[in-house]
Amino acid sequence: MVAGAPKGRHMITLLTLVIAGEIVFFLPFLLPRIFRPTMLVVFDISNVQLGAFFSAYGVIAMLSYAFGGPLADRFSAKRLMAVALWLTAMGGVFIAFIPSPAWLVVIYGFWGFTTIFLFWAAMIRATREWGGPMHQGRAFGWLEGGRGLVAAILGTLTWLVFAQLSIDEEALAVTQSRFQPFQKVIFVTSLLTALTGWLVWTFIPDNKEKLEREPHDIVLRKIGRLVRMSTVWSLAIIIICAYSGYKITDDFSLYAREVLGFSEIAAAATGVSALWLRGIVAIVTGLLADRLNKTNMISACFALSLSGGLLTGLGVLEWSTLLVLLNMTALATGIYAIRALYFAVLREAGIPLTLTGTAVGIVSFLGYTPDVFMSPWMGHLLDNYPGETGHRYVFIVLAGFGFIGLITSMFFRRFSGTQEI
Repeated sequence: MVAGAPKGRHMITLLTLVIAGEIVFFLPFLLPRIFRPTMLVVFDISNVQLGAFFSAYGVIAMLSYAFGGPLADRFSAKRLMAVALWLTAMGGVFIAFIPSPAWLVVIYGFWGFTTIFLFWAAMIRATREWGGPMHQGRAFGWLEGGRGLVAAILGTLTWLVFAQLSIDEEALAVTQSRFQPFQKVIFVTSLLTALTGWLVWTFIPDNKEKLEREPHDIVLRKIGRLVRMSTVWSLAIIIICAYSGYKITDDFSLYAREVLGFSEIAAAATGVSALWLRGIVAIVTGLLADRLNKTNMISACFALSLSGGLLTGLGVLEWSTLLVLLNMTALATGIYAIRALYFAVLREAGIPLTLTGTAVGIVSFLGYTPDVFMSPWMGHLLDNYPGETGHRYVFIVLAGFGFIGLITSMFFRRFSGTQEI
């Protein structure tokens, strides 16, 4: 991030970005992903209600993407990210007391503001600056992969705490016995989130001298050119499709519980395993991306998620639990690899460094709309088509987004490198 910075300090900056970039989303997203069956019981909610919480987050997040992007081009990433982490931790402390579903809607909306308006674009810009012109694949691969490994480590620790406190399967059968273990998991996660805010404040350089200071009329003209670029719109659609697939990975633990017949603790372990896979895949993808064609890699990964979604959605492999798990591993690999790549192609899209935050705000405003519709859609399918049928429909939806993403990535490849401001 800072020219001429010592290599050690440079790596500490990246490590801090990695830790902060994942833990800020642990409370709103990772806990439900790992402990979805438990969360439904503890808060006495349905899949549709949980989807409504994510929608509240998504609505606020969409507005936050639009306004938070330009904010990241004018204010210090360090300050924005630290405050975001501290406020997010406060929300976690609140839900640890098991509030009513109405309050959960409010907290999820609050998290949409803290994690996106203050945090998201600032993190992306800081990462792009860290990578420089030659190592964007490595920078975003390490960011996404490192975030995955942080999620895996935290997920494993929270799963171990939960498993240890739960004692045995008979205790889990009693609703009240779940409260204390899950509350402790939330408290610990909130504390770690707050401590990460201190890390950001300490180790992320205050880079105000690099921020956009052009006159407003020039900045507005550049924004106008950004929204007219076909590569920007293509990238937004790619993110929509990839993020929809990523949201569907929330179903992995519930699928393992309801379809494969895993125990509650074993189902949570399935979710944790997916987190480890995410970290490994993203790091390997980032290292390969600076040597191979990034857009070709995105297309190949969409093809992988398309085929994997169809195989599970059509029940082709239902006779073998092992093959089902291997197929889910393959499709998750495709999804996680795309997440490591879609912000690594900002240069190919013709977006200048000085407008990174603004461009990220534009593509994220559209690209992360699955935060609004994907969870309620999944909840509707799972609640209205109980058992294996609902899960099959979810994976067919995944295949549909894989197909759209494949076509769009091929379009992006055609025009990448031909447009710039």
